Amino acid sequence: MIIGVDYHPSFQTIAFLMEETGECGEQELNHSDGQAEKFYRDLKQRGICVRVGMEATGYSRWFERLLAELGFELWIGDPVEIKAKRVKKQKTDRKDAQLLLRLMLENNFPQIWVPSPENRDLRQLLWHRHRLVQMRTRIMNQLQALAMNEGYRWKKKLFREQGRAQLEKLTLAPWASRRRRELLELLDRIRVCRESPTPEHPHSRIASLLQTRISTAPLWMRVIGRTLI
Repeated sequence: MIIGVDYHPSFQTIAFLMEETGECGEQELNHSDGQAEKFYRDLKQRGICVRVGMEATGYSRWFERLLAELGFELWIGDPVEIKAKRVKKQKTDRKDAQLLLRLMLENNFPQIWVPSPENRDLRQLLWHRHRLVQMRTRIMNQLQALAMNEGYRWKKKLFREQGRAQLEKLTLAPWASRRRRELLELLDRIRVCRESPTPEHPHSRIASLLQTRISTAPLWMRVIGRTLI
């Protein structure tokens, strides 16, 4: 059975063909009420071999895991190439599902490489640490601004033990004092998160090293690095 899926976060529109019988059809499957999951599990129980084709999109991780669990083949297509193959520019969910099905039947589906689930999970770690670095930088810049407004320019010394003690001793207005306290608390929390050991993973040390290198690299290298990792 070959299925073309026009995927949306809350539902999917499918066009399918049973190669053995020639049966074909279209259907809309909701995600939140379990209709889509039940549809594919029923196919598995009936012993039907399934190949699914869909455009590369976000928010589909659960669907990809479901198909992998059921042992169904999944093809992910390049959205740009699929759009270029659309004959009529009128775009509907139904027509998109039919197009994906037709491209698979014609052996003209622009399939792209998709990283493994383990690789994707590792990317979550890298992205999370990158975001923590960005948050830390913004907090440190705000603390530097607080000190400079009081006539002190300590630069990197501000975040050493002596500089922090001097920052905490500065006499500030009530709300500025609260802001200083909360920023310092956030900075300590982020440091704890970044320094805490990661779960045992065969690539966790590599991830930490790559994140360090990417964070200190020029902008163009950072963009390319996160694309390839």
